[in-house]
Amino acid sequence: MADYTLHCFLESGNSYKPALMLTLAGCNWQPSWVDYFQGAHRTPEYRALNEMGEVPVLIDHTENDLTLSQSGVILYHLAGKTGKFMPETPQEEREVLRWILFDNHKLTGYISVFRFLNRFLGKGDTAEGQFMKGRMISALKTLNHHMSGRDWVAADRPTIADISLCGYLFWPDHYDTDWADYPYIGAWLERIRTLDNWAAPEALLPTAPTAAQVA
Repeated sequence: MADYTLHCFLESGNSYKPALMLTLAGCNWQPSWVDYFQGAHRTPEYRALNEMGEVPVLIDHTENDLTLSQSGVILYHLAGKTGKFMPETPQEEREVLRWILFDNHKLTGYISVFRFLNRFLGKGDTAEGQFMKGRMISALKTLNHHMSGRDWVAADRPTIADISLCGYLFWPDHYDTDWADYPYIGAWLERIRTLDNWAAPEALLPTAPTAAQVA
């Protein structure tokens, strides 16, 4: 058995965050596909894992099947378990938490909604789509400005803040974005790609049941 099971699906940037962390940290983990678009996250079985009915969910089999939800919580747990990508001082911890909260509330919050409207519902040009796109652009400008003159988000090395913030950023075509308009973000994403064991979402996340689920 793997040390960790991640309930996830390819189209979820929030799933990619812990999947990337697990991979970068060299953890022994396996994905478990959630058929999100058919409503699997709303079933009683899934609600028993996560009452919020959201993806991802991490099961830590090394701690009596400890069950965790919310990507930021999962990243903090894995950083503590592996000793990798974690803040090392109280100041760094505050900065990591600040940017993870910014990501969850604004960057991921706005990109994920506009992406869903634009890519999956074909409503990117509607009033609600354009409103969310405007909010997304504002968040991207904030991050781009922050990355001017620095390599990493919250410290002098990559941390879980970087892993959180990049979760949706490897699909710019899904939300009509060109990183040439945000050069500091583009350069930062290239640095992330050079990390040992980095892999794109398509290489880590499932689009169908795993062999273990079928068996």
